[in-house]
Amino acid sequence: MKDGNATRQRLLDAAAGEFATYGIAGARVDRISATAKANKAQLYAYFGDKERLFDTVFRQQADELVTIVPFTADDLPGYAVRLYDECLARPELVRLATWARLERIPAGVLVDSMPEQTAEKLGAIAEAQRSGVVNPALDPGDVLAMVSTLALTWSPASLFFTATTADPDADHERRREALAQTVRRAFG
Repeated sequence: MKDGNATRQRLLDAAAGEFATYGIAGARVDRISATAKANKAQLYAYFGDKERLFDTVFRQQADELVTIVPFTADDLPGYAVRLYDECLARPELVRLATWARLERIPAGVLVDSMPEQTAEKLGAIAEAQRSGVVNPALDPGDVLAMVSTLALTWSPASLFFTATTADPDADHERRREALAQTVRRAFG
């Protein structure tokens, strides 16, 4: 079973890179299997088909982001900066989300595999609004969406500029400060 779990994870890792690069339609099961050093039969046994493999990869990546980036409604600027840093370190997640929007879900909720955590965030924002920390005139869901989107301003989904880890530290610091100030002013 240990080898089976390792093979399954190698397939997920290989698929994340493949889907991030080529999208759902362009991804090839042959390349995923070769990269994972597994055979296609194993891929199909674990995931059924390419579509379900994408769903599993995307859900895993999104769930990891939700749990890795601590959310604090009392410090939305800090949350936005932490999200910027995590997306900078993991651009494949942003690319996966972009492909999902392009090839599958043109409207509505993109991923809601952890609804209890989303509800907790919205509840925390509502509480921060009641305590005067966050502007109470805004819907908590809109606040969460806008703060998250601001954090993605320099991500691979950006229409203007995509930041990378190779950019000078001074550029990242400037962006973090601009992001924190913008979030503070917009939602405080």
